[in-house]
Amino acid sequence: MTAAPVSVAEVLGDEEPVWPITIGVALPIPEPFLGELGAYRERFGDPMAHAIVAHITLVPPLEVPDEAALAAVLEHLARVSVTLEPFPLVLAGAGTFRPVSPVVFVPIAEGEPAVREVEAVVRAGPLHRPLQFPFHPHVTVAHDLAEEWLDQAEEAMEPYRAAFDVASLGLFVQGGDGRRRAGLSGPPRGGPCAPVRGR
Repeated sequence: MTAAPVSVAEVLGDEEPVWPITIGVALPIPEPFLGELGAYRERFGDPMAHAIVAHITLVPPLEVPDEAALAAVLEHLARVSVTLEPFPLVLAGAGTFRPVSPVVFVPIAEGEPAVREVEAVVRAGPLHRPLQFPFHPHVTVAHDLAEEWLDQAEEAMEPYRAAFDVASLGLFVQGGDGRRRAGLSGPPRGGPCAPVRGR
């Protein structure tokens, strides 16, 4: 994977930042699975369906205090991404963190060791932070809903399957309204890197 250096201005877009800002780093989900998983989340009544695109979290939401700190994050992602190769991944079935947390997710059926390798090198340097829970890579499809909706979500996702190659890192920036408006995507080794927009 590569992530060529991208400026702070490109990441923030037209939105005037109010520091600190909140960012997160994830493995993006490609189409058509991105749209499928988003549609499921909307169907289950998750109020965050239009604010957060489907992804595999590597670094949970993290406050960045200023422009210099964000620049350091971008440099870190560019540096570590050149050490990583694209890899195949399969999402399949359904899982839940209940009763600890009201979450239903699609687990990783194949490719989890590679995801853990990426997480270990990404969540370092300026992105190092202690985790509230042990790292458990997954794609959330329902969160903080009534039990009956979580039950329905878990049942509906049981036959789900998606297979694709992971070939990029995503940096998501949360807007003032809670929407994760912007992302930074780094494609396979040798390609350019450009900001992408979330839903």
